[in-house]
Amino acid sequence: MLMRTDPFREFDRLAQQVFGPARPSAMAMDAYRSGDDFIVHFDLPGTDPETIELDVERNVLNVRAERRSPAPKDAEMIASERPTGSFTRQLFLGDTLDTERIDASYEAGVLTLRIPVAEQAKPRRIQITGGGGRKQISG
Repeated sequence: MLMRTDPFREFDRLAQQVFGPARPSAMAMDAYRSGDDFIVHFDLPGTDPETIELDVERNVLNVRAERRSPAPKDAEMIASERPTGSFTRQLFLGDTLDTERIDASYEAGVLTLRIPVAEQAKPRRIQITGGGGRKQISG
């Protein structure tokens, strides 16, 4: 048997019964650059990978996922604290990223996107001529 000691949780449960379930919270996310890749991790524990949708339009990345309740429809819920439903997140990607070569993987409840930096955005050396000698400057 499940025992609860939080008296305020009963108020939350009552409010959900009266007003309906609260909107699911946003996907937690980490993002960083590593070398020539931009890496993004989304926490989606308990999500079936078949429900995850990714699309990019005009440098806007849309992530959609759905987490369903594991309980049968006719079950009497004793506690329901894990958010279920549809989750969405938008990321605005800069022009310096190659949105044609995004790699996505899902492991241990974490969706990982690897977005390469576009070739034209990578640092390059520029040759300077004139004045008796040649000089190279990183640009």
